[in-house]
Amino acid sequence: MREWNAKVQAVAERQWGRVSWAQLVALGVDDSAISRWAVSGYLHQELPRVYAVGHRAQSVEAGLVAAVLYAGPGAMLSHGTALWWLGLIDTRPRMIHVSSPRRCQSLRGIIVHGRRPCERTWEKALPTTSLEQALLDYAAVAPPERLRYALANADYHQVLDIPALQVIAGNGRAGSTKLRSALTRHEPKLAHTRSPLERLFLPLCERAGIPLPDAVNVLIKGVLVDAVWWEQKLVVELDGKDNHSSWNQIQSDRSKELILRRASFEVRRYGTRQLEEEAAEVEVDLKTALGLPA
Repeated sequence: MREWNAKVQAVAERQWGRVSWAQLVALGVDDSAISRWAVSGYLHQELPRVYAVGHRAQSVEAGLVAAVLYAGPGAMLSHGTALWWLGLIDTRPRMIHVSSPRRCQSLRGIIVHGRRPCERTWEKALPTTSLEQALLDYAAVAPPERLRYALANADYHQVLDIPALQVIAGNGRAGSTKLRSALTRHEPKLAHTRSPLERLFLPLCERAGIPLPDAVNVLIKGVLVDAVWWEQKLVVELDGKDNHSSWNQIQSDRSKELILRRASFEVRRYGTRQLEEEAAEVEVDLKTALGLPA
């Protein structure tokens, strides 16, 4: 029994405290022992045939590994979950997406995609689909600008293989058309954006035929600005709903504007409402500030 416990503990420690029924059996633990451990509280069933060992403590990582174990041998994180785990999108999907070569029902909070065996890679001790497969899967369900942001981040981290993506996007599968379109509009500057509002602003410029800023999130005289056109000495600041939650922050923004104006920069500010509901007015205002025909 002690030998079993040591082996089980060793496996669980590599998997954020989780272990599957199949792994227990492979270690030589029989069904009767599994039942006794469940009754005694040594094992806590978390998902069908997936157990927490010794305690029920939850974590993001434990939830991910439990989903992979539930989906069975050969399973892996996929779609947006894989991209988030790889650090290429900044918001963790509400549902955990896993792909598995075996038949397996989806559960509450877990979507299992049945598919033939595909390439697995390992990142931070968890299996994922290849980056190219994850991007194709994400393309099938994500808004185009979110897909472009993921591509820009992949480029920034030097893991973007455009020829490989062009191959996988040419097979007529779900997401292929959107992925090809995103590749034609690939813009590495999106990786330097830090907020959803900034990721709305750059596509707005593209649609209006306005040259993209020369830099985003860059320091000018010690002031971090959202976007700048150097030649025109124009700075754009984008104010989301959380930007001015206090009087001190408002006053700090005014002080920063003084510094920028002293350095001969013109400052234009736009908020969420302007970018979402008054885009045409923003386009005209920007073109005027940049000396472009409106």
